[in-house]
Order: sequence, then C-alpha cells, then structure tokens
Amino acid sequence: MIKYTDSIILAGGCFWCLEASFVLFKGVKKVIPGYIGGVSQNPNYDEVCSGKSGHAEAVKIEYDKEKISQKFLLKIFFTIHDPTQLNRQGNDIGSQYRSGIFLENKNNLNLIESSIKDAKSVWGDNIVTTIEINKEFYKAEDYHNNYFYNNPNSGYCQAIISPKVSKLRSSFLSKMKK
Repeated sequence: MIKYTDSIILAGGCFWCLEASFVLFKGVKKVIPGYIGGVSQNPNYDEVCSGKSGHAEAVKIEYDKEKISQKFLLKIFFTIHDPTQLNRQGNDIGSQYRSGIFLENKNNLNLIESSIKDAKSVWGDNIVTTIEINKEFYKAEDYHNNYFYNNPNSGYCQAIISPKVSKLRSSFLSKMKK
C-alpha cells in the first residue's frame, strides 16, 4: 500500500487558532498542537507562554497529499494569520507567537519560498515568517487538543478564533469537510 500522508509544522500565533482552522479541510488527517524552535527540552505550556523557552506555539499537520497540497495548506496559513507582525498575533505578544514554517528537510524549500512570495503580493513586502529546518517538535499537553471545539463559549474562542474560522468558511467552503 502506498503511503500518501505527509506533514508540515507551522507557527502563526496561538496554536488553538491554527488547529481550529486546519482541521476543517478535506485531506487533513490530524492537527497536533505543540512547541518548536526553542532551547529547552520537553517544554510545557507555562514555560512557553513565559517566552523564556524560545519555543513557538505551533501545529503539526498530517495530511493526505493526494487530497490536499502543501501549497494549499500554505495558502490557508497565510490567510489565517498576519505574517507581517513580528513576534505577535494581535494581542498575543512574544516570540512564542512568531510566524514560522518548520521543515524536516529542504525538499519543499522552493515551494515554501514561492508561497512567501505569493503572501507578499497580498500582505506587502514586510513578511517576517521564518523558515527553519530540523527543529524538534514537542506535543502540547492533551487539554490543548481540539481546544476551540471543546470550549466554544470561552471568550478567547468567541473573540479570536471564531472570526478566523468564519473567514475560512467564506473563502474556502468547497475545500472543507462536510
């Protein structure tokens, strides 16, 4: 049997926002919240939120590359967060909320650079998204899994995540799971 699953790790603000967005799409098998790009081993949420670990909140997206392309995943990524804000997304401030794409190897580097160029045509030349290679991904604590869908009435979910999900639905409904 041929394996069509691939993965990409993306950081673009709060991982709850990213997870809630990517799980909506056909071909996305799993979205795992976690931490990447820092100096400490086995970081926890409090350590990452303090900004002292150097890690970013991120998601590892496992997807069926026969059903959804990495190029389209990157288009979603650049739609749901502002890649011009250095070390922040809205009121979430600190390097833990930076915009980054984390690669296991350089195989897709040209595609990623092309996606950043496409993002520049939408957002302008001030894209601060970093590209980093070979960083260890640490899975976040279990209570972060499906946070938006498990806590739909929380203030953060209502004020921050719901508008992002609505924006995606209005832009990409035909590509979403039923």
